Amino acid sequence: MASLLSRLCVAAFAAGVTLAACAQSMSPVGLWQTIDDETKKPKSFVRITEKDGLISGAIEKIVDPAKQDSKCDECASDDPRKGKPVIGMTILSDLKKDGDDVWSGGRILDPNNGKTYNAKVTLIEGGKKLEMRGSILFIGRTQTWIRAE
Repeated sequence: MASLLSRLCVAAFAAGVTLAACAQSMSPVGLWQTIDDETKKPKSFVRITEKDGLISGAIEKIVDPAKQDSKCDECASDDPRKGKPVIGMTILSDLKKDGDDVWSGGRILDPNNGKTYNAKVTLIEGGKKLEMRGSILFIGRTQTWIRAE
């Protein structure tokens, strides 16, 4: 009887760990590789974090060595990110969970042109990829980011 109980406890623990790992993978929290719209090659790595139910993302690495010292020169004059280094910059902010695999209501900055857009993040392919939608009214674009960790 004790042996059966032990096996049931181990099975329950294993199932719990598996469920926790699955739940964690369905979160956008983690490191994401962005892909350049034109070249379709890796562009940067963005670390998404969660605090108080809101997610945000900062550029952790730029792939092109020639752009390592890039600054947000095109940011609006009243944006505190103007002239600041792009590496370490928060570009994604204030998204809230809005469905099973969707976070919305926040903003994303394109440091190349200094413009900010409404942001929506949708996890796809079991959390292995993320669709990042930036838009103003009904006009926008969607990028697919790839989970790096």
